[in-house]
Amino acid sequence: MRTALACRRLTALLLVGFAHVAAAQVSVLTYHYDDARTGQNTQETTLSPANVASSTFGLKFTQRVDGYVYAQPLYVPGVNIPGQGTHNVVYVATENDSVYAFDADTGRPTNPRPLWRAKLLDRTLGERAVPSRDTNCADLIPKVGITSTPVIDPGTSTLYVLAKVKQRGSQYAQKLHALDLATGVEKLGGPVVIQATVSGTGDGSNGGTIAFDPLREHQRAALTLANGNVYIAWASHCDNGPYHGWVMAYDQTSLAQVAVYNTTPDGGLGGVWQSGGGPALDAGGNLFLATGNGTFDAQQPTPPNDDYGDTLLQLTPALSFVDYFTPFNEDALNQADNDLGSGAPLVLPDQSGPNPHLVVITGKEGTIYVVDRDAMSGFHADGDHIVQSLVGAVGGTWSMPAYWNGNLYYGGAGDSLRAFGLTGGSPPLTASSTSSAPETFGFPGATPVVSADGATNGIVWALQTDAYSSKGPAVLHAYDATDLSQELYSSDQAGRRDVPGRAVKFTVPVVANGKVYVGTENHLAAFGLL
Repeated sequence: MRTALACRRLTALLLVGFAHVAAAQVSVLTYHYDDARTGQNTQETTLSPANVASSTFGLKFTQRVDGYVYAQPLYVPGVNIPGQGTHNVVYVATENDSVYAFDADTGRPTNPRPLWRAKLLDRTLGERAVPSRDTNCADLIPKVGITSTPVIDPGTSTLYVLAKVKQRGSQYAQKLHALDLATGVEKLGGPVVIQATVSGTGDGSNGGTIAFDPLREHQRAALTLANGNVYIAWASHCDNGPYHGWVMAYDQTSLAQVAVYNTTPDGGLGGVWQSGGGPALDAGGNLFLATGNGTFDAQQPTPPNDDYGDTLLQLTPALSFVDYFTPFNEDALNQADNDLGSGAPLVLPDQSGPNPHLVVITGKEGTIYVVDRDAMSGFHADGDHIVQSLVGAVGGTWSMPAYWNGNLYYGGAGDSLRAFGLTGGSPPLTASSTSSAPETFGFPGATPVVSADGATNGIVWALQTDAYSSKGPAVLHAYDATDLSQELYSSDQAGRRDVPGRAVKFTVPVVANGKVYVGTENHLAAFGLL
């Protein structure tokens, strides 16, 4: 006679088998799943609160890579790899300027080698990943190569990725590559070297011109593909100046540069880094991005008034300025190094009520700002004239929230995971009655993602990386999305069985087709049903 537990396991296995047959395969082509950066996969039919537990779910396999994985893994099903058949593929980029394509369903020892590996270095120029010491910053060690999350165009089977290199003679360059998804071979005439100048009298200017510096400028924000362009944004290494926030657009078919925007042309700093998050887009293709500490003079009645430190910006697809929001205490934020741009914006789905078009942003202060995208309000010294602000609602944010089923999920530093419900009114955001998870996440907190089958079986996944500085392990957590006080699973519950590898800060898990993929210091880890 079968035990009740055995029956439940058999039922779960049968359901899993059915789900694999019936479910459509999901692609993960960009950071946080979509261009609005909602972080939700609503087509997950295999994993549910009923089967995600340490007895039934855990580490399936790991694949070794040659450097730290800060970039979020990407996933494409059914890729025809020449000479190797059709595979579901997970793509991983490393700080050693490598991109890997792994079979997403099998790992060592079954399939120990990558399907392909592209090393984005030109040996004729003596290129290698940049040693950390060259940046005068120990934030990324021991090398700086590919930090940001690439982006994929499924229509042309192209993966776009930005690599930083050191060349012979202590020259530095940053290059945009376009790789074939099936082979890793360079295409579209790439790579192209990143070069740009703008008019301005700000930090590092020469004769009224500011030039892009490939060593100082640090490309952490995820790449974005929209409007026929690849969008790329930069900040700095450890606030080492002179530097500026740059945003550039490159044509996705020719890799030709089509637009450049500088956030502080007559000042300094104002980097766009967003702890790895990419610019968020609305339905019209407008970009929303947040800047860090830097010169802010937009409130001045006379020029220069084009510098936007600690600001949420809206830009057109051609990178022309549209509108902005800057907190009333911008000067205090700047003086205290409390970047608004440590967080990344999320464009909410259209809401009912008086303000249907909203964007949310949260920075190091932990204040949630809810801004009307149609009238962002600019700057007001007497207080913020926006839809809503929740002061200190979450721990300091070096991350971004996820959205699912009318809720926002935050993972602030030194705080529990928290949920906020959208009411559709004014103010729209309220703390949910079951708002906090049992664990506290240390620095830098976590960027949650949600898997669900439509509006049911929601799971909030969060990667705990606060042990990164001590070479400790990353810990994967899963919570019931309808009640965060209910932890379903944690990778430290089964001893050493489910340890994915050493933690890397700002990393984000990816859930696709019954598996959860995690990047670590030198591995890709895949979790799933046991």
